[in-house]
Amino acid sequence: MSSNQNRLEFFLSSFLRKTLTVLVLLSIWALLVALFKPAPFILPGPVAVFQTLFEKWNSLFFHSGITLVEIILGLVLGTALGVVTALLVNSFQFARQHIMPVMVASQALPVFAIAPLLVLWFGLGLGSKIAMATLIIYFPVASALNDGLQRADGNLVDLARLYCASPWQTLIHFRLPAAMPSLASGLRVAATVAPIGAIVGEWVGASGGLGYVINQANARMQTDTVFAGLFLLVIMVLVLRSLVDFALDRLVHWAPRTQISL
Repeated sequence: MSSNQNRLEFFLSSFLRKTLTVLVLLSIWALLVALFKPAPFILPGPVAVFQTLFEKWNSLFFHSGITLVEIILGLVLGTALGVVTALLVNSFQFARQHIMPVMVASQALPVFAIAPLLVLWFGLGLGSKIAMATLIIYFPVASALNDGLQRADGNLVDLARLYCASPWQTLIHFRLPAAMPSLASGLRVAATVAPIGAIVGEWVGASGGLGYVINQANARMQTDTVFAGLFLLVIMVLVLRSLVDFALDRLVHWAPRTQISL
């Protein structure tokens, strides 16, 4: 069986497992609502949520598109910025001394403290949400790649010296390929947390997006709409993570993931 078939089977099995997990959670949710009968504004049943999802599909689909654009652009920009930062830190002593503290400090501040400033600087449009998503994604990518570059196999470095490679050539042709599995791990984390920045930015100030819909519905105690928005957000994250997994398995084909059966 070819490696492409193995990757496709792994992707499909992972998708089926996630789908089965969602169905089990929906069944448990429906059972709890049937047993305890909470007020609809406290916990609506899945049937009511899917009914709201169907009735408000046009509006929810429109706002989902806004959030998806913010997430994808934030993922692209955060990944690019993280990769450049890791390369600079591992290439220049000056960058290692001055950029690393800034990178760590950027994660010490709560996202809710930064979000109002970004809205003030970039406005209520897409800019502030993309900036927030970029900040959220930036650290796991930069940190993972930096760790992978620093832990490159010493034999590879010795081989580069044997061929009289310059430090930059050693970084690009030897250390960076060896660090790709670490970068893949960082990207998988980034794909999972990517919506956080966009949603937080929409909560602070926005005129569209799933975060805006959820915030407005929560203020009106329209809990079914809140759950409909959350459901679309979960589906969005699962699909995005699955696509990232599939792309990374093809990109980092020399370091396949292994499945352990217990």
